[in-house]
Amino acid sequence: MRKLRTGDEVIVRTGRSRGQRGKILRLLDDGRVVVEGVNMIKRHTRPNPQANQPGGILEKEAPIAIANVALYNPVTKKPDRVGIRVLADGRKVRYFKSNGEVVDV
Repeated sequence: MRKLRTGDEVIVRTGRSRGQRGKILRLLDDGRVVVEGVNMIKRHTRPNPQANQPGGILEKEAPIAIANVALYNPVTKKPDRVGIRVLADGRKVRYFKSNGEVVDV
């Protein structure tokens, strides 16, 4: 079970985009994540008439290391570490380390 999933709201802890908050769009296999509106880059593209794609300067999200983001805790309004706990009925759930509150219900 992964500690971060697609759709989780995270805060960037280090780097150029420090303090920005957004939802995880994609988890990549090499330990990086793409977060909505964070680590924006400009990509210069050529037009492709066969794919009906115009050229120009596109702005899109670049991947960021998963170690540089932390799950947003809505109770404390801060980034928080995540642990995995097994409940009495055998289900695995994620919980916030600071207050012990369960993330997924």
